[in-house]
Amino acid sequence: MNVTSDQEELSGQVAVVAGSGRGFGRAIAEGLAAAGAAVVVTSRTQSEIDDTVASIEAAGGTALGVAADVTRLPDVQGLRTAAEGKFGPVTLAVHNAGVPWPFGPTWLVDPGRWWSAQQVHVLGAMHCIATFVPGMVERRNGRVIVISSAGGTRVTPYMSGYAVAKATQIRLVQFLAAEGREAGVSAFAVHPGDELTGISDLTMNDPDAQRWVPWFVGNLTSRKEAGSDGTAGFRACAALCAQLGSGRYDRLSGQYLTPDDDLDALPDTETGDPAAVGPP
Repeated sequence: MNVTSDQEELSGQVAVVAGSGRGFGRAIAEGLAAAGAAVVVTSRTQSEIDDTVASIEAAGGTALGVAADVTRLPDVQGLRTAAEGKFGPVTLAVHNAGVPWPFGPTWLVDPGRWWSAQQVHVLGAMHCIATFVPGMVERRNGRVIVISSAGGTRVTPYMSGYAVAKATQIRLVQFLAAEGREAGVSAFAVHPGDELTGISDLTMNDPDAQRWVPWFVGNLTSRKEAGSDGTAGFRACAALCAQLGSGRYDRLSGQYLTPDDDLDALPDTETGDPAAVGPP
């Protein structure tokens, strides 16, 4: 695993991290700041934003906190305005917002709640792309990281809302990479790792999850009771995002990556046929 980052790796860059109030998102924001980026921290919960900003500043980093809901385009556009007004043009956009629900057979889950999961994961990512990528194209330089999941690469019964959204994110990144390549824009789908987060708590406390995926709830509960804090996993994900944000691995644009990948050993993304762009 080659997840290490230099303190000056992202010097001069401006990053927006959606869903960075806690968990992996917070770790990513802290890691990008530690690598030299000015970071806009955002989620829907102001207290979590304030905590993340305080942590970054206490470590000597630069951050701005702005509350936003990625399912609302005006909110995301407000992030761009705030970032540009404080730090300058956004060079790195990270979409990490997510929800775990709904759980259950596809014919029984509430279609509205199922669709709301797609809005957070997919529409939120599209809002980030529509808001930040045009400026990157104009400057012919920029990167987008979508925090996806291994759940998007397999079929796990009773978790279609989450899995379909994650699979769509992976494909969306492939399209953005293929279409943005000539314009200097790179995109990556990242599986952050298998650590307990706020989404884990939502899953453990969800009655439908307890009914339909008890094995999964049991696994999460056992791990929480064991007291794992996930620090190593959070740091590995953050370091991976810093590496991708640096531009040193733009040759991998379009790929689905994990903190366990040796980026230097991975083959370049195929570029001859846009349909061939995908995970190695």
